Amino acid sequence: MDTEALRSFVRAAELGQVRQAADELGVTQQAVSKRIAALERELEVRLFTRTPRGVELTLDGQAFLPHARDVVAGVDRALTAVRPGSRALRIDVLGLRSAQAVVLHDYWRSRPGTDLDVVTLRVNDPAVAVAAVRSGEVDASFRTPTDPAALPDDVRMIHAFDSPLELLVGPRHPLAAARRVTPARLRGHRIWVPGIAPGSEWAEFYDQLAAAFGLRVDAAGPNFGDEVLLDTLAESADVATLVGARDRYLWPAHHDLRRIPVAGPTLAYPLSLLLPRADPHPGLRDLVTHLESLPGLPGEVWRPSWATRAAQGAGEAGALRA
Repeated sequence: MDTEALRSFVRAAELGQVRQAADELGVTQQAVSKRIAALERELEVRLFTRTPRGVELTLDGQAFLPHARDVVAGVDRALTAVRPGSRALRIDVLGLRSAQAVVLHDYWRSRPGTDLDVVTLRVNDPAVAVAAVRSGEVDASFRTPTDPAALPDDVRMIHAFDSPLELLVGPRHPLAAARRVTPARLRGHRIWVPGIAPGSEWAEFYDQLAAAFGLRVDAAGPNFGDEVLLDTLAESADVATLVGARDRYLWPAHHDLRRIPVAGPTLAYPLSLLLPRADPHPGLRDLVTHLESLPGLPGEVWRPSWATRAAQGAGEAGALRA
């Protein structure tokens, strides 16, 4: 079915005038009349009757109008979806309570007119994120492949921001009363991070963290979700975990969990942004500028070795803004 004929029918029905519809659509009155006549032939019904004041819908026209509107609206949405200058900026984050989502929310609040679509890919795998960026499923992704050299030529990675870690413990934990702790003070304590996928960026991060400071990182057991983790911390006198300082966690008041900053050095998880090299969404320029404006972490900071390789892509951000 000719969607332009549907559009002509809808505007003529809404305005009650074929001439006005033609003026709005930027075509001649004759063109609109021909489109509507062709539509009536295809449907084998009369959609309008002519009156001295213009046109009025027949009963068939009244029945057809809401469906025609839906089709025209769907076509408009489809066209918008493939026009980078007009569709929403679609960004993948690890979770809607993650540091990436918090930073994106701050960005949106500073630019409330921004059309932003925040999504989470179903599989927590940087390779899946790379494929999503390449296919256009998302415009960018906050994922960090630990080997930037293995990225395909049409995808680049820039440093987004560093996420400092905090110790999260229950009220019975030996460190619960501490106002801050050093990494050295965590030695001997069980740091439970369940569900770390082998070969993932998180696995390499915690492997390097444990080796650098002699920590006991326990990845035993499947990840049953934040609620189970928080319940376990509240009940335990020896289990702790590490969380991002910007990550949002909610727990019942009686859990009385404590978030304790880690410093001397600060433990930083470097977050990166994957984006296409060619024809990036125009909205990415402002987002990258916002990320660059975020303050750095003060004092001594520990980062994994692959953070240096990831940060090398940050120099390419200037090309994106140009």
